[in-house]
Amino acid sequence: MTQPVTLGGRPMMPPPGAPAEERLIARFRSQAPGLVWSAALFMAVCGGTAYLYDNLPDGYENWMLLSVAGLLILLGVVIPYILWLSRTYTVTTRRVIVRHGLGARRRREMSHVRGYTIGVRRGVLQRMRGAGTITLTNGMDAPMHLINVPNVTLVHETLADQIEVNQILAHRDAQSTGDTDPVV
Repeated sequence: MTQPVTLGGRPMMPPPGAPAEERLIARFRSQAPGLVWSAALFMAVCGGTAYLYDNLPDGYENWMLLSVAGLLILLGVVIPYILWLSRTYTVTTRRVIVRHGLGARRRREMSHVRGYTIGVRRGVLQRMRGAGTITLTNGMDAPMHLINVPNVTLVHETLADQIEVNQILAHRDAQSTGDTDPVV
């Protein structure tokens, strides 16, 4: 999936000692089940505002209704959507990258060559949606959590394949150069 496949089913490898080109495998966001409530709130606020406009009890004016509706949409729809958009997961042939944050973006990476364990946790609702939470731990850094990953089994298999391919390439390159420690 990451590189052209030969007839034997094995991915094509670069020659020994040549650097492997980093290629994008997948870039995705988490599933957004919480945005269903935001969409329902948006429809309810729009419907309620349309019904109550010019139909308010005495003492209330239309600008009050519109300002409350705008505040509800800002807090319940726009902010959750922007927070969901602010987190991305990227899987390349060399590493896994997690980016998140609005103003100050934070970025975390984990290399396939160093190796890591892959843990998958799926709740009942996540199983129904085909999602899950993947935890990557390499024993040295804090665990990296990929939350509500869509099609979690495919992502898990892809990560496991990338670890295997990268460690094979590192071992082969170490053997060709005479190094005893292939892990970088």
